[in-house]
Amino acid sequence: MPIQLKENNEGRTVAVHVSGKLVKDDYEHFIPEFERLVGLHGKLRVLFDMTDFHGWSVAAVWEDTKFAMHHFGDIERIAMVGEKKWQEGMATFCKPFTKATVKYFDHADASEANTWLAESQP
Repeated sequence: MPIQLKENNEGRTVAVHVSGKLVKDDYEHFIPEFERLVGLHGKLRVLFDMTDFHGWSVAAVWEDTKFAMHHFGDIERIAMVGEKKWQEGMATFCKPFTKATVKYFDHADASEANTWLAESQP
């Protein structure tokens, strides 16, 4: 499954692992599950793991854009974990599409990403 979602910290932190190339249908399970967690817990913290991720189809980019606009204020922090330079650039690119604090971590520093997500807000 190209998008895997795992609840942590009693559902307030969500680990999202994406792999391969995402297509529109990949969002059919992810979006309702994410919305369920927002309904239960309010703002979430997200670990977005892009290990072995190769991008989106055009239709999936549109689904992702709609998701970002709809959930603009539902995410408190996003730790983006990747292994390629373009993935690091995504952290900068996505900042205007969310109210969340966004930070990139190299795959080798994934444990630091989890620590940062668990920290209290200043």
